[in-house]
Amino acid sequence: MSTKKVPLRQCIGCGEMKSKKEMIRILKTEGEGIILDATGRKNGRGAYICPSRECLKKAVKSRGLDRSFKITVPKEVYETLEKEMEQLVGQ
Repeated sequence: MSTKKVPLRQCIGCGEMKSKKEMIRILKTEGEGIILDATGRKNGRGAYICPSRECLKKAVKSRGLDRSFKITVPKEVYETLEKEMEQLVGQ
């Protein structure tokens, strides 16, 4: 019997490899811009981050989203993501 492979993703903040289910997906879409994808199934370019404030701060400092999406991400987007992440993790 073969065991099912667990998909791993790298956090844009801390750089750790973790299972896809443990992380939060940040998505770049054409119409909506940069949003959190709670379901993990929306179409668009995705980047993953650990559900912690420290990782988000590291991602802001190291410009992790800029590198992942190959664009300059405004500071307002990071602030919006921080608020959305607090709501998502707080549930």
